[in-house]
Amino acid sequence: MKQYFKIDEWKIIEEGFDPLHHKIAESVFSLGNGRMGQRANFEEAYSGDMLQGNYVAGVYYPDKTRVGWWKNGYPEYFAKVLNAANWIGIDVVIDDEQLDLAKCEVTHFRRELNMKEGYLKRNFRTKTKKGKEVEIAAIRFCSMADDEAGAIKYTITPLNFSGTLIITPYIDGDVVNKDSNYDEKFWDEVKKEAGTEGGYVKLKTKKTGFEVATGMKFAITQDGKQLDITGQPVEKEKYVGTKVALKAEQGKAITIIKYAANLSSQNYKAEELVDKLNDTLAHISKKGFETMLAEQAAAWAKKWEHNDIIIEGDVAAQQAIRFNIFQLNQTYTGEDDRLNIGPKGFTGEKYGGSTYWDTEAYCVPFYLATADQKVTRNLLLYRYKQLGKAIDNAKLLGFKDGAALYPMVTMDGTECHNEWEITFEEIHRNGAIAYAIYNYVRYTADEAYLADYGLEVLIAIARFWAQRVNWSDDKQQYVMLGVTGPNEYENNINNNWYTSTLAVWCMKYTLEVIDKVKAVDDTKYKALTGKINFNEEQEIAKFKDIIAKMYYPYDEKQQVFLQQDGYLDKEQILVKDLPAADRPLNQKWSWDRILRSCYIKQADVLQGIYFFEDQYDVETIRRNFDFYEPRTVHESSLSPCVHAILAAKLGDEARAYEFYLRTARLDIDDYNNDTEDGCHITSMAGTWMSVVEGFGGMRVRDSKLSFNPFLPKQWQSFSFNVGFRGTLIKIKVTGDAVKVTHLSGPDMKLMLKSDVEIDLNAGTSINVKTTTVKIEGPK
Repeated sequence: MKQYFKIDEWKIIEEGFDPLHHKIAESVFSLGNGRMGQRANFEEAYSGDMLQGNYVAGVYYPDKTRVGWWKNGYPEYFAKVLNAANWIGIDVVIDDEQLDLAKCEVTHFRRELNMKEGYLKRNFRTKTKKGKEVEIAAIRFCSMADDEAGAIKYTITPLNFSGTLIITPYIDGDVVNKDSNYDEKFWDEVKKEAGTEGGYVKLKTKKTGFEVATGMKFAITQDGKQLDITGQPVEKEKYVGTKVALKAEQGKAITIIKYAANLSSQNYKAEELVDKLNDTLAHISKKGFETMLAEQAAAWAKKWEHNDIIIEGDVAAQQAIRFNIFQLNQTYTGEDDRLNIGPKGFTGEKYGGSTYWDTEAYCVPFYLATADQKVTRNLLLYRYKQLGKAIDNAKLLGFKDGAALYPMVTMDGTECHNEWEITFEEIHRNGAIAYAIYNYVRYTADEAYLADYGLEVLIAIARFWAQRVNWSDDKQQYVMLGVTGPNEYENNINNNWYTSTLAVWCMKYTLEVIDKVKAVDDTKYKALTGKINFNEEQEIAKFKDIIAKMYYPYDEKQQVFLQQDGYLDKEQILVKDLPAADRPLNQKWSWDRILRSCYIKQADVLQGIYFFEDQYDVETIRRNFDFYEPRTVHESSLSPCVHAILAAKLGDEARAYEFYLRTARLDIDDYNNDTEDGCHITSMAGTWMSVVEGFGGMRVRDSKLSFNPFLPKQWQSFSFNVGFRGTLIKIKVTGDAVKVTHLSGPDMKLMLKSDVEIDLNAGTSINVKTTTVKIEGPK
């Protein structure tokens, strides 16, 4: 763990420039707006170690899979969100010396991410090798109001000289992906044009044929006065720039305002891209930088109004939760059902920027409670629209009759994960997609979704499970062989408890939804069963038989669900007894040694207990938690949040808080030594879950929200807002009370401490102290 950044409630602050931490800072200070995003690369040249990253949502390249041994059903490619044209570039030359912090002496450096208003600010002073000193002040943002655009204000002040300053704002599309399997460049140039006050580059992806036009327009002022400039156009391969020579005067600031935009053929006809790009640039430049910045602040104020979490008494925890919420909101806005949430969002290339089951298991709860329900509905529609390809994926592995296996990793529905033990065996992802449908309908009461879309997906998934199990003559039960559970430190195991439990639950839930849809709209049900050739009598009988006769590994002595057959044959050395030098295992041990160990990468059995908590009594949950957590190394970013929530459920406040801090500050403090690759965006939703479902004890029971909160001893209070079926409420937890405030929407009923039912009417607040309820008047 590192504490490189300063603690502040609303900002991430870096004081002093350390090249060894630069790539970590590039990740942490990343910006986005749901449509495009970027790592915090410098505007000026930087020849030191860095990871360049500009990304356009939904634009990807199918990088041919690189394996030593090809197997039937293996994905042909790994889909990668591409490093797109660099639009932030501003080259600065001071009397023939290029401004480059890797080559200059940095005498002052401060960078801050303003999460409240959504911009990145950087100030530094530097001295060139010839002794020229300059001060730079830069502000930039990806606009929430104009989500295909961004803007930069870059000010240069000569401190000890007057001389020639050459500024070249540019767009550079000659970029590479660090993770390219064959060192390819993924873009071809279509056209470009450099002008005296801007320019554009239009590029096309190889193979997939996406076209993206990236353009800029700029203006320059000196000492606050607009300059009438005549720039020199510069064109190179996939590059346009405008070179401007200026007479710099000591103490007089020179400011360049650079407006930029990325437009994709996903949203416009390819032949119209350049015209639409020019319209966008004209629109935002007419607004002006200050107006755009004010709109940015207003957009973020609206977001924080709905989903801020306020923690009093612990600034580090406050900073951390806001950082997680900020990154989630700038990664996905829910406006486009073709888009999803990559594990690294717009902060890095790792994992290809593709969709994983993380979305359904971790992100859905966050967006359900903090955004309009259409946002989560669009996440579900994303999967519905890819159902045909999920059925094709299953066919590749030998399944039939409309069975669907959703991909482990995808951009368009096609499986593109390139590790066989994941692609073929980590099939529990299917269950997470079914669970998200259940979670959405339970939370929103949008029953119409089931008849229109959900049931078709559920039947396809249930068909997969019905074919994936087999009958064991030895056990006289159904078994599930050759799988990988969430704990990826086990491969090709038999009867993973979580996977089997999830499979049976999926079939049960499918049967429930069949009955529900038939009762509400039998005509629609019959149309669906005809469309998918559903043999109701035969297939339902099969589902019921599996439900009744499924095998689950269990240890009578320990009275715990066994992660899989043979788990107790492993040497049972607890994590606390491992030498510190052996951690993290995935960087210190061979894969063979990991697979033979008892160590658990992330919640596996406990993931299932988290999903289906209401099916188990507290002592069952406690026994399993106390058995598995000491064997868990938490080397997945997705692990701590589940443990935090269950620890809170069990009243283990100390461990709940420990796990919360680990998930909340995972990237800021670089817990896993991998923040330089990008932030762990999907696990950030788990941080929110740790507070709201963990410390807040929020659940949905009997169509009502229920809260069973406690206050961590490190905090004076905490509060959060939750939207539920059109009503927005605020929960504030202090040492001796819980205050519930109705903020907007219809009246609602909710439960507190399991036994206090509250009627929450518009304009009221309710204080609960132990069992005393006090209703206050209008807010």
